[in-house]
Amino acid sequence: MPRSPYDRLPARTSAGYFNVVVETPAGSQNKYKYDPKLGVFRLNRTLFTGAAFPFDFGFVAGTLGGDGDPLDALVIAPAPMFPGCLVRARVLGVVLAKKAGKENHRIVTVPVVAKRLQTVRELGDLPVGHLAEIQQFFRAILNVDGQEHALLGFGGREEAEAIIARAAAALGKSKSHKPPTKRAPKRAL
Repeated sequence: MPRSPYDRLPARTSAGYFNVVVETPAGSQNKYKYDPKLGVFRLNRTLFTGAAFPFDFGFVAGTLGGDGDPLDALVIAPAPMFPGCLVRARVLGVVLAKKAGKENHRIVTVPVVAKRLQTVRELGDLPVGHLAEIQQFFRAILNVDGQEHALLGFGGREEAEAIIARAAAALGKSKSHKPPTKRAPKRAL
């Protein structure tokens, strides 16, 4: 299967930051999702009337979350990005969540290059109201698809980085434990 550049990215950069790939830009009423089999971004669903993503949403590259997908990430940035944008991100914390009984955490980040956000190092550094907006958005969005969702609160930067490390290790294990592929028998000429 051909691999896209996104599939080759590690979770952590050499400078100690993290690679986040944006799937859905802030302000969008459409939720896009990266399809690793096709190497493209596809329309996953549309949000209900009046709902829009208040932040860029995507995934931490090089990870495998408890739900079997790359670890979800949101990027709080001064302006919306675009699907497929690679962001060198600083981790602030995590929205702890479960979906259908499995971990479905969302890592909260800011772009390293965002000058206005240089002093933001943890969740408590965000402007007043950001955490409530994040929580309200997920409560509203997650309860419309008929699956069991539970928001468990927020965790700090250290907890978020530990979750990323586990998810990166899980991806490494899933790659190394793939069942062998069957080869077609050789034919005589």
